[in-house]
Amino acid sequence: MELYVDSNYVSPYAMSVFVALHEKKLPFKTTLLDLASGAASAPLFAKLSITHRVPTLVDGDFSLSESSAITEYLDETYPGQALYPVERKNRARARQVQAWLRSDFMPIRSERTTMVLFYGPSAIPLSAEAQSAAQKLFAGASALLSHGCPYLCGTDWCIADVDLAIMLNRLVLNGDAVPQHLVNFASRQWERASVRLWVDQERSST
Repeated sequence: MELYVDSNYVSPYAMSVFVALHEKKLPFKTTLLDLASGAASAPLFAKLSITHRVPTLVDGDFSLSESSAITEYLDETYPGQALYPVERKNRARARQVQAWLRSDFMPIRSERTTMVLFYGPSAIPLSAEAQSAAQKLFAGASALLSHGCPYLCGTDWCIADVDLAIMLNRLVLNGDAVPQHLVNFASRQWERASVRLWVDQERSST
């Protein structure tokens, strides 16, 4: 298998798939694309990715883009660590969380880009709009974790735990105010071995 990711390892979506592949213990090659130079629109890559986006996974003669589609494909195709809960309602909840994080919170995503996660904090305070989005994130995450278990869906990890930790850590690692129980959740996910493999990648200076 071959996984196409951004050349600076900052895409949260590429990170999600990278973590999933390591959790499944599947051998794969990582290919870096310089998105700033327009590599995602190059003809050879465009043949593999109809969306012209990373991550894109190539598995034999099959290629697929969009991170949650890739992680669902991996979970349904390969044995090993489950990426989604087995119980149907929990599995639906995990997919809901992934969709929510990818479709909402644009003020947070624009003011606390994932550069914060890997290159250091921003000195610009959150706008009123981003603060409102953060409160919505905190309320939703707190409700999801109100059962008191360490993971979103109880006692078993799933890939949505990593995705939620990425969104929370945009704020946590920037030094913005985040409820302590959510800081603790995000910090635990950040120490997972598969996550550290991405976090600790060597990156070029900006």
